[in-house]
Amino acid sequence: MNNANAIASHWAAGDVYAVIVDALAKAGKNLDTLTVEDLSAVDHFHARGLPATVELADALPVKARDHLVDIGCGIGGPARYMAQRFGCRVSGIDITPPYVEAGNKLSALVRLQQQVRIELGDGQLLPYADAQFDGGYSQHVTMNVSDRPQFYAQAFRVLKPGAFFALTEHGLGPVGNPYHPVPWSSDGTGEYLVTPARTRELLQAAGFTDIQMQDTGAKYLAGYRKAIERADSGDVPVLGVHLLLGESAPEKTRNAARNIEERRTHPIQVICRKP
Repeated sequence: MNNANAIASHWAAGDVYAVIVDALAKAGKNLDTLTVEDLSAVDHFHARGLPATVELADALPVKARDHLVDIGCGIGGPARYMAQRFGCRVSGIDITPPYVEAGNKLSALVRLQQQVRIELGDGQLLPYADAQFDGGYSQHVTMNVSDRPQFYAQAFRVLKPGAFFALTEHGLGPVGNPYHPVPWSSDGTGEYLVTPARTRELLQAAGFTDIQMQDTGAKYLAGYRKAIERADSGDVPVLGVHLLLGESAPEKTRNAARNIEERRTHPIQVICRKP
């Protein structure tokens, strides 16, 4: 199994769409009138979920009719949020086949299939033309990217001059050696963390400028602690990212929090620009 297939297998197997539809039914959601908001608890499959997507969107200069690229889009929650909020189009790409299938079906359910289209592919080899997009983003994907220079070079290539590029990630903290399992790796396999300083260097080397980096560790730690408290009290919602994380969700969440607390990981948000 090659690296991309191994990472894809870590994230999902089976019929992800069926799992989500079943949970929607249990939550009393009507598929005929389903909204982006109805999906928000489960389809923002990254640290802190919807609040992190909203905060990132608040900081981005997206205009109506812009065309964005979401690299490592998962099942497409952020792409649908961006499309609805800004009236833009989003092309998403992900290496996990069940996510791609589920993402396109979910976009159709909320009547956004004309604005959001997800395809199977690797962020290290984007299947898009040069200077195609008005902006791009990648939320908690780079922890699984082995060739960061290639990943950033591809993002740079497909963006128009003047376009923004944003990313969020768990960087490597000064202590290092994170505990596992975590959401992006069960045992360290397929994990490629770098420090925030190294992320800045790599973005600069790819040609990006105006790099703004924000430490999001405190926010992420608070989010993880809230999830842990809910799990400990038995208050687990019908709809949530635990559906995608699987049975090990509680342990992954605890380790993600502990890694931040012990400075083994260093979560950041980055916004930069192609000159």
